Amino acid sequence: MKRAVVYGLLVVALGCNLIAGAKVFRAGKSSGRDNPGPSLDLFAAVLERVRNDYVDGTNLSNRELVYSALKGMVNTLDPHSEFLEPERFKQLQDDTQGAFGGLGIVIALRDKFITVVAPIEDSPGFKAGILTGDRIIKIAGKSAEKMSLDEAVKNLRGEPGTEVAITFFRPSTGATLDLKLERAIINIDMVKDVNSKKEFPLGSAGIGYVRLVQFGEKTGEELETALRKLKRQGMQAMILDLRWNPGGLLDQAVAVCEKFLPRGKLVVTTEGRNPLNNSTHRAMGRGDELVAAAGAPLPLVVLVNLGSASAAEIVAGCLQDSRPNTIVLGEQTFGKGSVQTILPNPDGSALKLTMAKYYTPSHKVIHEHGITPDVFVPMSDEEERDIFLQRTPGGIESLEEKDRERVRNSRDGQLDRATDLLKGMMLYARLQPAEAAPGKLAAAK
Repeated sequence: MKRAVVYGLLVVALGCNLIAGAKVFRAGKSSGRDNPGPSLDLFAAVLERVRNDYVDGTNLSNRELVYSALKGMVNTLDPHSEFLEPERFKQLQDDTQGAFGGLGIVIALRDKFITVVAPIEDSPGFKAGILTGDRIIKIAGKSAEKMSLDEAVKNLRGEPGTEVAITFFRPSTGATLDLKLERAIINIDMVKDVNSKKEFPLGSAGIGYVRLVQFGEKTGEELETALRKLKRQGMQAMILDLRWNPGGLLDQAVAVCEKFLPRGKLVVTTEGRNPLNNSTHRAMGRGDELVAAAGAPLPLVVLVNLGSASAAEIVAGCLQDSRPNTIVLGEQTFGKGSVQTILPNPDGSALKLTMAKYYTPSHKVIHEHGITPDVFVPMSDEEERDIFLQRTPGGIESLEEKDRERVRNSRDGQLDRATDLLKGMMLYARLQPAEAAPGKLAAAK
């Protein structure tokens, strides 16, 4: 008897669900909502037709076809969303962990061209003189015009020691460059000093210098070590170099900002179509680690250029908005300020989907705009190339004799200007009455 009652209740419940489902379905159709049913039926029909009848499709698998369809669908959304096959997903994980095989150039789609965001320090691409903004025209003799970002990465990566021919177009000069590069294991030191080492000597007038190469898993930790070394030497001001930094992990951008902000200060917000993707990130560290004995923030100059992207732009925009005595100097940044969430799939693949955009503390959007420096100091391609060669181990020695002296004696105009600016800020601070507010130095912007 009890069992009959239970079955009866179950039948009633199922009936109610069917009626409700029918009403929802009819409501969706009548209100003009996009019903996925017919589209999925069409997809299945085309998949089956290709699988059975395509002339060269003998070895095609359903998985290959579905992967291709997913890549095509996601690639039409924006240049940064991507369907990642298992191998590509593993490559992405390797990138953020500090070691991988390849050429050491970070690329993105820009104006429909595969464009170099920045070469990674000490990599084959860096040593070959590849610059931010260079467009990849061919890879291994194959046109890159209609190549997806995923395809480009696959063709550029390979076993260490193997070579790949690449043709670049440099928009700033109109030059076409044909290069043959040897792939290598790319090991990345995330934080370096002015000599591309990890010694962090203090410069003249007590000015420290730290360069962030990329935002990987240990960037915040390595920066903390550098700051300790500089503070022990009596640092009075600092240059944070984010030039040619292609970005990386958001949590590491927040960790870097925490070194220069009071606890609880806003670092960055994300805003998307779904409120669940909105987030607020605040400094939760010990507080500003660059302060004078009286508690005033020490002067800080942040160097940026077109190669500063993503997490580098978050840091530059945050410090520009929120930290007194901070000046951003250099050139307009790249403008990659959208949030990609990695959603792993059960088969080892993943979906990298743009879910939101980054906003600085003053609610300036970074995406497609970049960060505008407080002090604009341009640098030519030739000057950039010479700075690259100075920083690269063996770079000067690789040149012909006639070029070595020029590169050895070339000056980093942006770094020189930052040093002069900090000296002026420190002098101004010493000349002010003791009761002057610390924030007054920000007027130097």
